[in-house]
Amino acid sequence: MNEPIVKSPQYEDVDFQLAHIRLAAKRYGHKDKPILLALHGWLDNADSFVPLVEAFEQQSLFEDFQLIAIDWPGHGLSQHRPGHYPLHWIDYLYDLDELMIKLTQTQPVSIIGHSLGGIVAAAYNAAFPDKVSQLILIEALSPIFESAKHSKERLNRSFKQHHRFNQTKQNSEKGNQAIPREPNRGLSIERAVNARHQLTGMDKQWCELIIRRNLEIKNQQYCWKSDPRLKLDSPYRLTFEQVDVLMSVSDTPCLLILAEQGFKQLKLALPQAKLWFNHLTDVQIEGDHHLHMGSAEQVANKIRTFILN
Repeated sequence: MNEPIVKSPQYEDVDFQLAHIRLAAKRYGHKDKPILLALHGWLDNADSFVPLVEAFEQQSLFEDFQLIAIDWPGHGLSQHRPGHYPLHWIDYLYDLDELMIKLTQTQPVSIIGHSLGGIVAAAYNAAFPDKVSQLILIEALSPIFESAKHSKERLNRSFKQHHRFNQTKQNSEKGNQAIPREPNRGLSIERAVNARHQLTGMDKQWCELIIRRNLEIKNQQYCWKSDPRLKLDSPYRLTFEQVDVLMSVSDTPCLLILAEQGFKQLKLALPQAKLWFNHLTDVQIEGDHHLHMGSAEQVANKIRTFILN
């Protein structure tokens, strides 16, 4: 695996310096066009949208739109969040709001969110519907919720994990080893791809496409760029009652794209989705959770029809 299997269409590297953090991004198309803002999922990065961009290009969508795919903090080429505190999904809402303030000054913005990116986009749209022109959710619907009875256990487990992580970090720093970017003698592109393929079932070409942007070479060895705190449990989740109040009710036109072999709970939540969105179009497409990669042409066609109507 010396060269990427998928060659990215022409793009411009863009950095957004927000009030609190720097986000890396890739811009496809002309900067004077309305914006499709692409938000990736957990432990992915901007390159997870490359297959979709290729399909958009074939369908001439960039005659009418530009697409900006960001790396969330701690992913890809973006800055890590400072400090050693536990991460929480609501942090991404602040990132998105700061970014939207910049982007909406010049062009209208529609959001395409996959998985975590869709969760954040849905919550943001619920709170600030006037800022989002159209909303496309791919294998996502709302913030994840759980019963309040789990709150004490979740908080305790999260803090224990973070205490262990911080202790490991302190011990490594005493030995002059850096975390999270320490070279790993056993790490290779092929090994990382195989591990993610076995864990998620994703095609290896998509695993490689994502992994390459999350790796760097240091002292002639590969090391991860991703913030290791991303793998630690969040200390808090909303209850259904909180999510229901947040999500009710949006007038933003919304396209919900689910995978036939995706998360079953999303299909079961369709009746709830129709209560949360007054203008909802829902479709199911053959594929798995990363169907915007494996079924990019079909997904792009649905999005194109939706945003141009």
